[in-house]
Amino acid sequence: MKILFLTNNEISENLINWLRREAKENVTVFSNKILKEVIENYQPDLVISYNYRYIIKKDILDLLQNKIINLHISFLPWNKGAYPNMWSFLEDTPKGITIHQIDAGIDTGNILFQKKVNFEEENETLSSSYKILHEEIQNLFKSNWRKIKNFRIVPRPQPNGGSIHYIKDFERIKHILGNEGWDLKIPELKIRFNKIKEQVNNEN
Repeated sequence: MKILFLTNNEISENLINWLRREAKENVTVFSNKILKEVIENYQPDLVISYNYRYIIKKDILDLLQNKIINLHISFLPWNKGAYPNMWSFLEDTPKGITIHQIDAGIDTGNILFQKKVNFEEENETLSSSYKILHEEIQNLFKSNWRKIKNFRIVPRPQPNGGSIHYIKDFERIKHILGNEGWDLKIPELKIRFNKIKEQVNNEN
């Protein structure tokens, strides 16, 4: 199978290597903004997006006809968009992983596989929980690869509701990470975030 793998993050390397070495698939990695010409020239059987920063336009989606999937570290429809792991803790929403089809929206495509992931928050940081979610989604992908490869899945629409966040939302609050950065403990992260909310409420 010819796979075009879209990614901008080294955390994808283990999965790419698994596809090449264990699954024996023909994988081409692409990290730039995807253009229609790339699809026309390469003619992939499947496109996988995993930690890919660019929005994929409708003309490309039309070419692929549902043969494009995304690996997203949230329990959709919760925490679509940017920094899903962080927002799941800040807003106390369901945590997990989802493999879904890509459509014209942001993480709004039909669900193929998903799994809830529970954390003992007092023992976790943003960094440790992030790594766990990526391990979980790569394992979910591997265990279901034959079904994905052969398109033996009945996709299901996402439930209504959920949440979405953008990079600009993170930019407004990123100072709460302080000197600890991604190693900030989850309980302390929530305390700092709640202080911001209190300040905003008092000002209003």
